[in-house]
Amino acid sequence: MMSLSGNSVYPHDVLAVWLCLLTVSQAYVNVALNKPAYLQYPYRWDASNAVDGRKSDLSSGGGQCAESMYAQTATWWVNLTTIHSIHHITIYFNTDNKPLGPSNWFTKFFLGFSVYVSNTTDRLQGTLCYKDDNFTLDTIPAVFTTTCPVHGQYVIYYNERLPGVTYPRGYSGNVATALCEVDVYVERCPVAGYFGSNCSVPCPDVNCQYCHIETGTCQGCKPGYKGHRCEITCQRGTYGAGCKETCGHCRDVNKCSINNGTCLTGCGAGLKGDLCKTACDRGSYGYDCKETCGHCRDVSQCSNTNGWCLTGCDPGYQGDLCKTSCDRGSYGSECNETCGHCRDVDHCSNINGTCLTGCDVDYQGDLCKTLCPVGYFGQDCSETCINSYTCDGCNDVSGSCDYGCRPGWIGYFCQKRIGSEGGDVNYLSEQEYDIRGENC
Repeated sequence: MMSLSGNSVYPHDVLAVWLCLLTVSQAYVNVALNKPAYLQYPYRWDASNAVDGRKSDLSSGGGQCAESMYAQTATWWVNLTTIHSIHHITIYFNTDNKPLGPSNWFTKFFLGFSVYVSNTTDRLQGTLCYKDDNFTLDTIPAVFTTTCPVHGQYVIYYNERLPGVTYPRGYSGNVATALCEVDVYVERCPVAGYFGSNCSVPCPDVNCQYCHIETGTCQGCKPGYKGHRCEITCQRGTYGAGCKETCGHCRDVNKCSINNGTCLTGCGAGLKGDLCKTACDRGSYGYDCKETCGHCRDVSQCSNTNGWCLTGCDPGYQGDLCKTSCDRGSYGSECNETCGHCRDVDHCSNINGTCLTGCDVDYQGDLCKTLCPVGYFGQDCSETCINSYTCDGCNDVSGSCDYGCRPGWIGYFCQKRIGSEGGDVNYLSEQEYDIRGENC
């Protein structure tokens, strides 16, 4: 392999050259992403839409742009949260996903705009990076980039239509902010924690993640640290970049990772996930959501913390957790119902009171709360009185008419019928007796 000079270059030399180039190469990083933003006279979309990283839909209805109402002035700014050495700024205007130009309704509102970099929210205390006095309806770009090699914390977009001022042809009467994304790029070494012309010098502060490429001044701490020199560890219950994140419901808040917020010893009752910020799924509760709710009347009303059924239990269950069956002999909602005459009270359904093994003697029905019909007795009401047709109630053992006869009948077995005239007594014929099934 030959070099341009004619000297031989071996593969390992090529690798060394490539690594050297990689070392000295620098990267541009968008430091505006998800930073705090402000919009004067907001309309229907928030200022933060212009720094959320979304720019696939440059329209009013896409929900990705920051828009204001019409006024004499239009101001939008982003707080980079610390002073940065800015390299260039890119603005994505709202175009309604159409080319900008005379036929695009938005174009006239952008003409004459300015871009400032300042250490405060006052643009006049900062540096004017760009002032549009050249663009027309035909030439203004949908995506605008300007190089702005200055230091600052706030990037400010500004436009105005002041009374008494004559503006060029094509300018709108009022202005409005309609920005879909603003990227603020700073030059950084590709490897965190280094600076210098060849990105080989470690940042002076050990916990610094990004430092000024020229001076080494820290511009961003590693997650878990804060302070001008990143010398302060996140306080109890906080974590992340600048210690601005709040730990979730860790079982032990002292065991919340200052770097990423992970709860190292698990979650407190009612929460789950690495950060312990997600409530238990429906029907579970307790530490790490490992417990299962009882028979709640409404499982969505089961406390994810302690499992209490907030609106009561399903039929057949009792207690705060609704995990305890009704006591022996009771059933139903809140266990307020009493079981009937079950053959075995232990086999009374705690849910609906059904006697699962049948009724006690002289009772019938699923709940065994109904007496046998007149003339019948015994298990399942299968026994018949000696004279069930004429008895008004009989002995449950012998079947004799112990409780008297029905009106119009007399006798020990109620087999004598009083005649309709003169009180005569008639007897059931043998045939009648047998037909009625009364003869035992």
